[in-house]
Amino acid sequence: MTRILLVGLGLMLMTSAVFAERIKDLAQVQGVRSNQLIGYGLVVGLNGSGDKNPFTDQSLKSMLTKFGINVPPDVKPNSKNVAAVAVYADLPPFIKPGQQIDVSVSSLGNSKTLAGGSLLMTPLRGLDGNVYAVAQGSLIVGGLDSAGKDGSKVTVSAPGGGHIPNGAIVERSVDAGFDVGNTLTLNLRQGDFTTAKRVVDAINNKFGDDTARALDSQSVEVMAPRMAHQKVAYLSEIENIEVNPAESSAKVIVNSRTGTVVINQNVRIGSAAVSHGNLSVTVNDDGQITQPNVPNPFAAGANQGLEAGAASAKQTARMFKFESGVSLDSLVKAVNKTGASPSDLVAILEALKTAGALKAELVVI
Repeated sequence: MTRILLVGLGLMLMTSAVFAERIKDLAQVQGVRSNQLIGYGLVVGLNGSGDKNPFTDQSLKSMLTKFGINVPPDVKPNSKNVAAVAVYADLPPFIKPGQQIDVSVSSLGNSKTLAGGSLLMTPLRGLDGNVYAVAQGSLIVGGLDSAGKDGSKVTVSAPGGGHIPNGAIVERSVDAGFDVGNTLTLNLRQGDFTTAKRVVDAINNKFGDDTARALDSQSVEVMAPRMAHQKVAYLSEIENIEVNPAESSAKVIVNSRTGTVVINQNVRIGSAAVSHGNLSVTVNDDGQITQPNVPNPFAAGANQGLEAGAASAKQTARMFKFESGVSLDSLVKAVNKTGASPSDLVAILEALKTAGALKAELVVI
């Protein structure tokens, strides 16, 4: 039976208290970031699993020419042990020439596997076209590709890619501008006006008024020393200041493929009634008294009380109704009891959102 996985329902039952977080976890310094590098190279030493395409042959001939070996134009190397690959890496901030970084390698042609291959010296360039690192080394490939004489084939993971730990040596660093000017800008990882104001207040309470000011919901400008070594000590104090971030806006994240539903504590449902196939779900916000289900309810049995917020579900053709203020927790639990598929829940949530009854942003992935 298909079940809908609930994530974060415990948050629905918690109070609105928000735990303090460090500025280090809420924001990052503008300009202090990594840069992406990319290059084109050749992997050699493959066991007959190389490329069979023109550009690999052309690259091999070009490389041989640089070493003084002239291959006639009408001759194709046709090597089965060579593959053309894309090489890429992230250049961390403040890294210096001579240090090493990890690189990833992916096949560009029809090579079946790069297992056992070695990457030849490959320059890695940035967006400006300059070379910032040079990569070379033996590949580590996690997948495998094996075929039998009877036509059977087994492929595990992605053998057409691999990585080289510390496979590139940095040749040029990137100037982050950290030692320029007497201000620093903190960019919040999640933009929010309330959080930005609280960050400003926390910094000003520690270092004095007018030390920090919010530029917008995303950025906070902070006065700082001019010398780089003083900025390091200054930032060390700032990033450990604790701030209570603002509560996030009401949001529901639904993955219709896996059935995962993530609900935050601010989600509520307004008054609405929805009919979806033969699925009936009833959610009551207030306690009710019901008569016994017998031919003469006033002469036999006893009144029964329903617990406030109780949810029930069954397969029927009736329409189901939501009272104003009911949490989405009640709805999802009721749908769970019927064994309904995740697509049923997604359809209900989309209908509620269209009707304006779902007081939250609905994100379906």
